[in-house]
Amino acid sequence: MSMFALVLAATASFRLAAAAPCDIYASGGTPCIAAHGTTRALYSSYEGPLYQVKRASDNAVLDVSPLAAGGVADADAQDNFCASTTCLITVIYDQSGVGNHLTQAPPGYFHGPDVDGYDNLASAIGAPVSLNGRRAYGAFVAPGTGYRNNNAVETAIGDEPQGMYAVLDGTHYNDACCFDYGNAEPSGLDTGNGHMETIYFGSCSWWGSGDGEGPWIMADLENGLFSGLSPSNNPGDPTISHRFTTSIVKGAPNLWAIRGGNAKDGKLSTFFEGERPSVDGYNPMSKEGAILLGIGGDNSNGGQGTFYEGVMTDGYPSAEIEDAVQADIVAAGYAEISLVNGPELTLGSSISFQATTACCTARYLSHTGASINTQVVDSSSSIDLKKQASWTVRAGLGKSECFSFESNNSPGSFIRHANFALALNADDGSKLFAEDATFCPQAGLSGQGSSIRSWSHPTRYFRHFKDVGYISSNGGVHDWDAAGAFTDDATWIVNAGFV
Repeated sequence: MSMFALVLAATASFRLAAAAPCDIYASGGTPCIAAHGTTRALYSSYEGPLYQVKRASDNAVLDVSPLAAGGVADADAQDNFCASTTCLITVIYDQSGVGNHLTQAPPGYFHGPDVDGYDNLASAIGAPVSLNGRRAYGAFVAPGTGYRNNNAVETAIGDEPQGMYAVLDGTHYNDACCFDYGNAEPSGLDTGNGHMETIYFGSCSWWGSGDGEGPWIMADLENGLFSGLSPSNNPGDPTISHRFTTSIVKGAPNLWAIRGGNAKDGKLSTFFEGERPSVDGYNPMSKEGAILLGIGGDNSNGGQGTFYEGVMTDGYPSAEIEDAVQADIVAAGYAEISLVNGPELTLGSSISFQATTACCTARYLSHTGASINTQVVDSSSSIDLKKQASWTVRAGLGKSECFSFESNNSPGSFIRHANFALALNADDGSKLFAEDATFCPQAGLSGQGSSIRSWSHPTRYFRHFKDVGYISSNGGVHDWDAAGAFTDDATWIVNAGFV
């Protein structure tokens, strides 16, 4: 039986394939030197930890492993550990045995959002999926989030050959720099053309582009996002629309390629394979061997995306081997599951958000002009105040399975976040507004009611702080992120609207 047929044929209850991606790469003489997956094992025999989560309530950590060797992550273990609190993904383990684990990215030329310059960590629940019917979690990278290993070993250096693939959410992207996975500088500095080789996904067109408006699979080679030989455009590199996308970039001396396909039910296509870009510094390459996820080589961290699994190889894999890996990815059975996990909301209904903190149960989420705040509202309040504290439930502008909240007294205006403060703004039709105005309810963190999580920043929730509305994380550098009273402040009783 051929490798391709073997991969397609083999699935069992917890075991996704007889030959997993890194087994397939090894069979082609291009073994994995890094294998990162929060959703599943990438070797058929691997049963070690996939990733680590840390919970906010006591800073305890948990390693999440597969349900069985070669299988899907044990999401129930994470859910039980993180119940009634919030959790972050602190480590994405390297399954290759080399030790190229990914941890919180340290400061680079572009400093991170925290006081010490480190990037943020991903929410442990921001990207739920299922694999052949079993729940797992990807790493949802919001702007400001990043992982890195500046001491990676056995990665390609200089012009040495390497391969990479990543399974990504093809609908989660932006036009900022740079949502990357792959080989970069260990210094966190831009050290010149050709010093990186990573998969890039997004619609940034500052340097180069593919066909249409994007997003595209491109290569970040430092000081340039390339879609092909031309530094500016490759019309053969298509706009991607697959919910689950397999993305491939590989490189060797004066040879490189971009490939991609639908990770649910498709074969790979080659969007480019040929000579290095015709710009000084890219032939030969000067790769430096660090590994990053979600950021650029100098820690430019404005990009966003979702990562499920990915590897880096020693050597330039053949198309036949990559096609067999793609068959294994398809057999893994990636599928969407709901982002909402709490009391149901009815589209078109009028609702109110009542604070649950002991000090403030008479207060409701309201607005004064464009500012979102909490105000005391009761049956004797004016009709204007009642309207200000009432919201109409709409399908999420940026993600339809979640929700957006339209003002009852200012139709066409929605609650959105801007610089982490909640605001009431008119819908301007932009992608950014739609995403900032989309929220995903879940069971209340304090054990009652609902907590309202931002879709685009899933570590952050509706919170009232000194009577002002924010999206807040459970601990952080801003006053409104203070951990004290967070679970109460971020829990709301959803009642019928006042009008």
